[in-house]
Order: sequence, then C-alpha cells, then structure tokens
Amino acid sequence: MKRVLLCGLAFVAFGVEARPIPKADTVFRNGYVYTVDAKDSIAEAVAVARGQIIYVGDDSHVQAYIGKKTQVIDLKGRMLMPGLIDGHMHPQSGGLRMLNCNLNYDSLTIPEFQARIQKCVDEDKTSGPNDWLEVINWFEQGAKPAGTVLTRAALDGVKTTRPIKVHSSFGHSNLTNTRGLQLAGITRETPDPKDGVIVRDAAGEPTGLLQDAAQDLLDKVVPPPSVEKNYQATQLALKAMREQGITTFLDAYTDIETMTAYRTVSKEGRLTARAHFAVLIDSPADYDAGKAIAEVLKEKAEFEQVDDGVKPVMKVDTAKLFLDGVYSAPAFSAVMVEPYFENGRPGHNFGPKPYFSQEQLDDTLIRLAAAGLNPHMHADGDGSVRMGLNAVEAMRKVHPADDIRPAIAHDEIVDPADYKRYGEVGALPVLSFQWERPSIDIMQSMPALGPVRSALMEPAGLLEIYGARIVYGSDWPVDALNEWLALQIAVTRKAIGEDAVTYPDRLGIDPGLTVAQAVRAITLNAAYSLRQDKDTGSLETGKFADLIVLDRNLFEIKPEEIGGTQVLLTMVGGKIVYEAEDLK
Repeated sequence: MKRVLLCGLAFVAFGVEARPIPKADTVFRNGYVYTVDAKDSIAEAVAVARGQIIYVGDDSHVQAYIGKKTQVIDLKGRMLMPGLIDGHMHPQSGGLRMLNCNLNYDSLTIPEFQARIQKCVDEDKTSGPNDWLEVINWFEQGAKPAGTVLTRAALDGVKTTRPIKVHSSFGHSNLTNTRGLQLAGITRETPDPKDGVIVRDAAGEPTGLLQDAAQDLLDKVVPPPSVEKNYQATQLALKAMREQGITTFLDAYTDIETMTAYRTVSKEGRLTARAHFAVLIDSPADYDAGKAIAEVLKEKAEFEQVDDGVKPVMKVDTAKLFLDGVYSAPAFSAVMVEPYFENGRPGHNFGPKPYFSQEQLDDTLIRLAAAGLNPHMHADGDGSVRMGLNAVEAMRKVHPADDIRPAIAHDEIVDPADYKRYGEVGALPVLSFQWERPSIDIMQSMPALGPVRSALMEPAGLLEIYGARIVYGSDWPVDALNEWLALQIAVTRKAIGEDAVTYPDRLGIDPGLTVAQAVRAITLNAAYSLRQDKDTGSLETGKFADLIVLDRNLFEIKPEEIGGTQVLLTMVGGKIVYEAEDLK
C-alpha cells in the first residue's frame, strides 16, 4: 500500500494513481486561518466545494484546487475563522424590538425616561388613543440616581391615554402605566402568580412593575405581533446576525409564531444561519411532565426540517426550562444556597421557591433524554445551578449512553463545591461573557450577594479550570448584539465606556479566559452544545463551509481592541451571505 500525503490530505493508492484533486468553488488564500481544530492549528488557505471544506493548508498547495470557475479571495493577511455559533439568544425578540420604541439600554433619570417615551408617542402618527405602546431595551437597573425604582407614576406622567408596556432589557420584568393595569385587571386583590411577583407599594397597591411570571398577566391583554411584523422581525434578526458573523444560533425560548416566521423565510431560501429552537416547558401548579414533553415533540414534528446537504435548516431539538429568575436588584429572584445579605450580614431571603421541585426536574430531564431532546435550563443563582446539576446527574444514571447535551444557562453565581460537577456530569455552562465586568447594575447588587459570592461571580475562568466545556450565548436582546465586545470582556473582565472610569478594576477574582478559550466557546464548544460539532465549529476538511473573515487578527491585537472587530465576510454552507465593502 502506497500513501501520499498532501498538506494533511491523505490519498491512498492500491496499485493505482490517487484520485484527482477536485476544483473548488471558492478558495481563500494569503490569510491567517485559525482553524479551532484539536491543536488550534494555523493555516494560510481554505478551499470550498459544494458547500464543504475540501482543503485547509498552505498557499502553495491550494493552487491545485483552483480551476477556471473558482472564485479566489485574497485575504491579504486577514484572519479567517469558523463562523460564530451563539448558544443562547432570543433573535425574534431582538428583531421585534427593532420595530418598537427603543430606550437603547441607556441609564436614564425619570425625566429622561419620560421624555424618550413621550417622543415615541408624539412621533407615532398611526396608532390610536387605545393602542398599546411597547417600549424596549429599558435598563431598569441603570436608573439614575442609583437605586431609583420606577413605578407606574413615571409612565402616568407621559401625556397619552394609551396603555404602555415597558420591557426591561433583562427580560424578567416589565413596567406598565395605570391604564395598562386597568386593562389587565390587576388590582390590590390580584394574587401573585406562581413564580412571579406583582410589586406593590406600602399600601398594597400594584406599582406597575411585574416580575417573572407576573408579566404574563399583562401579555394576555397586549395584542401579539402580526404575521407580517413577525416576518419583518425574522428578516431583521437574520441580517443583524450575519453582519456579526453568526452562522448558527439557538433561539432559547421560542413560540409557534416565531417558528412560523422562520419557516416562511426558510421556504423562500433566505435562511442565512442554521436555526435551532428551544420550546418552553413551563411549570404551572398542575405540572405534567409527560404532557409538556408531548407538546415539545408536537412542535418538533411540525417545524423541524430535514437536513438537505449543507443548506441551513430549522431544528427543534431543545426544551427550555426556567429554574429561577435573576440575582440582580431589585428583583433578587435567583435561588440561592445561602441567603442574600441584609445590612452587611446574611439575611433570611434565599430567593423565590424554585420554579420546579427537584423531583419534577429530575423526572423531566429523564423523560427529555428518552425523547432525544436536549434540556436547556435557565439558572442564575447557585441554588438553581445545583438543582440543574443534580437533575443532569439523575438523567445520566438512567441514560448513561445517550447523546444528550444538557445546558445550564447563565450560571452567574455558582457555589465552588459545584465547579467540578459540570465536567463530571457533562453539563454545559452557557455564559454571557459581556456580564463579566464591573457595571452599575452588578455593583448595586453586590451588597446583597456578600463578599464571597461577589468575588466569585461570573466564574467562566474558574469553571474552565475545573473541566467545564464553556459555551457562549449572548442572550440578545438582553444586551445589544455585539459578540466581539463579549469576547473582549471574557478576556479582560474590565468595564467599558463610562463605567471604565468609575470602575477601573477587573471583576472579582476569576482569571477569565484566554482569547483561544473564548473563541472556542463561541465556535466548536457551542457547536457541540447543539450536536452540530461534526459538521461545524472548526475549519477542517469535510465540515460545512461556515466561516468568517475579520478586519483584524484577534491574536495580534490588545485584548481591549477585540470589541472593535468588524466582520468583512460571512459564509454559510459555502454561500456568501454577507460581504462588507472593506473586503474588496
């Protein structure tokens, strides 16, 4: 047997000549190709044919793949890497929010808050006096001066008869005016729903602030987006993603209207990213795991598309479960192992009752594994994280050989005793790196966490040290969509913008991630979380040609400059879906 090796491609000949080298549809050459393979190999060139990578190597040997019809792209030394895979986001919400009154995540005083909303009211010439006004990207924790908690009085000061719904950017609360409370039928007699809080004043009257499941009381009376609006939102979201270099995503909390819009876009041939969807499993008082999972499977059967070569399709392969809320002030709705601090000492509040009991959660994950579905759990506090890890451990005991990739999203507070358990049970921490920095909302919440939890919060580097496979998820639109700024913060753990002056130090004692670790989290590790790592996540022969070209080399610049990265080209399945003028 004769073996001929060509730049990592082996051709085996049994007394005959080796197969001829195929001609590529596209060749990238003269670049810094960061492969994210097992060795983090660096190459100079990539050849693509029929949507797959057929060569990764040096410039001298890629010439053999160039034919008369091959598009040759001279990278001029630029960096080429795998496309980004966002393991937890809410793109439809992001798209819809682009169509609404936008507070742009800004820290605002009450008069500024009112003026911004008043401007939206005054500029809207099509809505009537009874039409809802939806306001988005409200940075609730950043209200000025520090510690300000807004109530319906702020919205009642806006000159309009319209009911108003203001979405907190964190997604765990919203604010409405008196008119909105009236239409929703929320009064002092209305009980708090399971897993939610109607915030009340000292006299017991609703303040207009609704937390977690209490938001549903308002959602029931706010008309849902039209089919056309959902369609527009899908297109806007996909455009934003391809400009960021996102080639695969998980919609971490979907609905039928969202999947219907994506199916329409997909049938039109305009789906520009591999789309995964997580169907919510809620936890009402009469929770029935069997019925809940049956609904997930029903939606999977209706919307999941069959793989068709390298073309992006829709996958409904995940179930979303909320275990708690958020640790941030003023909600403090994350479940904790030890109580929140009060006046500098441990108090008596452990957070809310977990949204699932441990028995319910164990049973649900075991059933999900039997159905071949990945569980994706929201857990913000160390108490809910521990519950999630316990449930994954219970699932593994019943289904030890099944290829289930359970995720625990956010993991902002993790008890050190649980660090090594992620690797031991095969649970994936899906982290939003942009939160790993000092900021006004984090600093306001630290007193309630106490000194130890404050020092250890956002433990990406610590979890990596203890063997966890770190996955990145932006949680967009909780924050503006900027994957590159998130990667910068993963490495620096330092504040940005005005916060950098106020808070010059790194966040906590966590060592953070290296650039290579952060990149792997948003490529190959995220592909693994979606059971897609055999096809995407690294640049290797045989994998789909999902790749991006950058305006800078992430490994040759200061970490503080990563956030300014611009994507010059995005390719999905061998098809260029975004190209900037600067690439010319």
